[in-house]
Amino acid sequence: MSYKAVPVTRQLNILLVRPHSHLHVAKCLQSFLHLEPLELEIVAGGIPKEENISIIDISLEKDPVAFFEGHLREKKPDIVGFTCYSTQSAIVKDLSSRAKLILPETLTIAGGIHPTIIPGDFAGSSLDIIVRGEGGTAFTEIVKRLRSGDPLANGTSILAIDDPGFSEKASTKPPHFPPVEDIPRPRRDLVNRSKYFSVWTSPDKNNRLETMYPNIATIRTSTGCAYDCNFCVVHHMMNGKYLQRAPEDVVDEIAGIQEEYIYFVDDETFLNPKRLTRIAELLKERGIRKKYVSWARVDTIVSHPELFKLWKEVGLHIVYVGLEAMDEGRLNDYGKRTTVDLNWQAIKILRDTGILLHASLMVDPNFSVEDFKKLEKTIIDLIPAEVSFTVFSPSPGTDLWKKHQGEYIVDPYLFYDCMHTVLPTKLGLNLFYAHFAKLYRIGWQNNPLRLNKVKVPFREIVRSIINGTKYIISMRKIYKDYPPEHR
Repeated sequence: MSYKAVPVTRQLNILLVRPHSHLHVAKCLQSFLHLEPLELEIVAGGIPKEENISIIDISLEKDPVAFFEGHLREKKPDIVGFTCYSTQSAIVKDLSSRAKLILPETLTIAGGIHPTIIPGDFAGSSLDIIVRGEGGTAFTEIVKRLRSGDPLANGTSILAIDDPGFSEKASTKPPHFPPVEDIPRPRRDLVNRSKYFSVWTSPDKNNRLETMYPNIATIRTSTGCAYDCNFCVVHHMMNGKYLQRAPEDVVDEIAGIQEEYIYFVDDETFLNPKRLTRIAELLKERGIRKKYVSWARVDTIVSHPELFKLWKEVGLHIVYVGLEAMDEGRLNDYGKRTTVDLNWQAIKILRDTGILLHASLMVDPNFSVEDFKKLEKTIIDLIPAEVSFTVFSPSPGTDLWKKHQGEYIVDPYLFYDCMHTVLPTKLGLNLFYAHFAKLYRIGWQNNPLRLNKVKVPFREIVRSIINGTKYIISMRKIYKDYPPEHR
């Protein structure tokens, strides 16, 4: 594919789009957590500032499609770029078609996890280009080639759908990611920062919170993971690589973030204790005071309790931990390389350190009523802690996903949100989701704010009760998203 070179005297209009979701439960979740479109901010960071760049997050809009079409007519972009998870693949195809109807000459591009893992899913769509891997560097190359008039496709990272060899190239493994030094810094100035927040739970007893819903920024200090849990797509997408930014670079970016609250969106932040120790030391040396939330593995916590004590000193408040199960057999099945004993050791270390645990647990489609009852007991044993639950789902494109071909009861792309089961359940779907919603209800009734008697603004208590009730009801009704024959 080649386009006529764009004269340097003409500014390119570039529109980057975060699409909405078609699943009701995902929309309800946004009332508790809605993070900035960091992946698009990074893409924008690699585009020369003299171009006219805009980012729209249509997941925030009441009528996202109408908002998108109105923006197209008003701004008339030369390039429209979409980020895309598997659940959004059909939506991105539809939005691309609408863009072509309104602006036939606009260049449409899709990147993100789904295009990286399964680019062939976009064959025959109205999209022009598929970006695989790191979008920040790939998009920079696309703009450069559009300026020069060179063919836009390049290697295995930038694929043209109209290329006769597209299907063959789309069947290859994901490309290797570029060195982290080459990845652009995010353009956070391109979004309305007041729109992005996360519900925040204090780890301290008898404390007072000014707000439960602080504005929050995100930062990516590493890409990939050194582990290969069989339900996770990260190892497959990264070809087993774990790329890490230099501590000085990370701290420089943190220093430039305006928000007090920061969410580390690394797949696993603390895998390299030496690097994280240095980052914490630099934060102390430079007097940077923020409040942080991050993910960590239990074996890392148990092996390096002093690291988490240090991070508590510099502002780490909440750690998300993928416990997944309190059962040795299930942990082995998931390929976690951890044990139940390690789980409990990590929980104790976080408690003793004064860091709030957010425990993520996994529900199997083959759960019986007794399995759900055991998990209910686990919730009580874990409190005070935040708890959340996912349904075991093979990640699209992985070996586990291929293994289950022929078993899926719904489209395994459109329903891959780790809340909807894509596999048959031992219990009927109605009963399965009745128990699933009950897990959340028990966790919500025993949340740390309530147990620790933390004082929060009354209006936010009302807001959280309303939103929590809506969220639990939405999960109870998930079974209605399925065809009648599977309910």
